[in-house]
Amino acid sequence: GAQNKNIVGPQVRRLRVAANLSQASLAAACQRIGWDIDRNTIAKIEGRLRWVGDFELIHLTKVFKCRLGDLFPSTS
Repeated sequence: GAQNKNIVGPQVRRLRVAANLSQASLAAACQRIGWDIDRNTIAKIEGRLRWVGDFELIHLTKVFKCRLGDLFPSTS
């Protein structure tokens, strides 16, 4: 099967839904803080089809106002 390119996708989706944001709204919020990204790319991240860079993780923490650890699967 296809190899997952990130481990943060499911948490990005969960945080986005919890924030009541559409993929397009999340992309717009990311653009406002200087990350040039579109809805299609958000969908690929959530679907684990796209690799996510470290600076992109930092952008996500700013948009979601969360800790870096919140973007990763629970290890408990």
